Amino acid sequence: MGVNIQICNVKKTYKNKIILDDCSYSFHENKTYLIYGPNGSGKTTLLRILALLEKPDDGDVAYFFKNFRLKKNLDLYRRITYVQTNVVAFNGTVYENISYGLKIRNFSKKEIENRVNNILHLFNLYEKANEDAKLLSSGEIRKLGLARAFVLQPEVLFLDEPTNNLDEKNLELIKNIIIEYKKNNGCIIVIATLDISFFENFSDEILTLKEGKLIKL
Repeated sequence: MGVNIQICNVKKTYKNKIILDDCSYSFHENKTYLIYGPNGSGKTTLLRILALLEKPDDGDVAYFFKNFRLKKNLDLYRRITYVQTNVVAFNGTVYENISYGLKIRNFSKKEIENRVNNILHLFNLYEKANEDAKLLSSGEIRKLGLARAFVLQPEVLFLDEPTNNLDEKNLELIKNIIIEYKKNNGCIIVIATLDISFFENFSDEILTLKEGKLIKL
């Protein structure tokens, strides 16, 4: 048994408005999940709760790896990655941005170089490697945020509106990267989006949030 995530009776309220109402679901390895809903439906809130960045008002989130439950510790946080809707470039070059997460995880210099160079080529950012990341276009910053996530090779990947600010060419690039990553790594990928049509052909399960309820389509 590999990684899986279970949420049980998760509830969340903001300013007396129910955002998530008794949501329960199981997410399994080697699957891509699409969470669909309009703005304000609770997609980002659910993703942040799944990624352990936000606590529910009630209910539980449980992670299981290799048939045992992992508590919320540093090891667990290093196995999951969340890419927010509004990606922000860090100070420094594109290369430094992508290598940052590997450095704080104490990867060797050689491993960092290999991983970052591979990711730079994969995301068509190699020619930008030495440029100031903050001077990139909005679409390039979106790719940079995704590159920072994929270089870590997480077992669970949460993507909040990953196609924002991307043109048609880069949309296809990101789609192919997501498909290949799941195929090669057997991970869980959960994508929150307004655009169901772009992702539905390669998502294993499509969920929607309606009036706080998580429903499988």
